[in-house]
Amino acid sequence: MPLTRTACLLAASVVIGVTGLTACGDSDDASTAGTDTTAASCAKDTLKLTTPGTLTIGTDKPAYPPWFVDDDPSNGKGYESAVAYAIADKMGFSKGEVKWVVVPFNTAFSPAAKNFDFDVNQVSISEERKKNVDFSSGYYDVRQAVITYKGSPIDGKTTVADLKGAKLGAQVGTTSYTAITDQIAPDQQPAVFDTNDLAVQALKNRQIDGIVVDVPTAFYMTAAQVDDGVIVGQLPSAGGTPEQFGAVLDKGSPLTPCVTKAVDALREDGTLKSLEGQWLSGQGAPELK
Repeated sequence: MPLTRTACLLAASVVIGVTGLTACGDSDDASTAGTDTTAASCAKDTLKLTTPGTLTIGTDKPAYPPWFVDDDPSNGKGYESAVAYAIADKMGFSKGEVKWVVVPFNTAFSPAAKNFDFDVNQVSISEERKKNVDFSSGYYDVRQAVITYKGSPIDGKTTVADLKGAKLGAQVGTTSYTAITDQIAPDQQPAVFDTNDLAVQALKNRQIDGIVVDVPTAFYMTAAQVDDGVIVGQLPSAGGTPEQFGAVLDKGSPLTPCVTKAVDALREDGTLKSLEGQWLSGQGAPELK
């Protein structure tokens, strides 16, 4: 989502509910080995960048609200765009020294060669993904939610057990899909989609009963994409260390400790909390028991 990646139909004022929530699958809040920020030199002129003098940041296209606004990561609007520029600022880069490149979601954490310095695209930190890439420390704690339409077979359900008989779907490669298989374990094989847009279309066509996505995307989908869309509820926390979105870097990247240092500073000085309040204002979703 996953994780997340819904069409840009709403303005940034769409209200979504997530502040301080936890998340969607196996992960931890550490990045990878070799991220000793105290030992690393993060002076701007010493950084090994994809393009000298420019900080190259990747994300998918379309770039969806509430993470981005108007499908334009470079405008600084939306939570992840704002966080990316805040990271850049902490690392000594002005907005004019940042370049955005398109990176498909699954490509970001594949072992393929990287054309970015770091990527922000609702990618949850997980041990499996850390085999191929590095992560910064987490910049957002998130949980998963189930959405549907009014009058669907799962509209009004209040427990995870109530979803056992449902036909659910999620974007391929996301922790939303993992949440379906591990937390809900439905009787029917979950549907897998290349994008969340395709999942939405399948829901509109009544080919599936519901979609699992991160909570902010759930609010966007039900407000902007699905006629009479409703949030069935949030899945319970999986327990253990909260899952987080992290910036993705090439495996063994010398920038990993520097990006982590920037994220940690943004958390400590309250910037992340402030940006959550601005772009992911708290409304909440019902809790599935």
